[in-house]
Amino acid sequence: MRPWTPIADGIALDVRLTPRSARDAIEGLECRGARPTLKVRVRAAPFEGQANAALLRLIAKTLGVAPRQIEIASGATARVKRLRIFGDAAALAAALERLTRQTTKDL
Repeated sequence: MRPWTPIADGIALDVRLTPRSARDAIEGLECRGARPTLKVRVRAAPFEGQANAALLRLIAKTLGVAPRQIEIASGATARVKRLRIFGDAAALAAALERLTRQTTKDL
């Protein structure tokens, strides 16, 4: 199981965000119940959307897409969020697959 799902105009990605971290990082996969998520840490505080903005910038930079191609579909005020990433679903899924393989090796 993967935390992303292909949708008509890209992919949906489930993320567990930890704000106020020592660094910005994607730390791999985490299973919470029946729903896997991508663990992400950002230095920004959860104040006036700063942590969400940092999350979008980090995901965009990591996947090589523009930040405007990513939006928070649900969970804007929760730790577990669903992102919608617009673009070629196959290319985005391949990039996420490489990312999760790399972060799993690092752990």
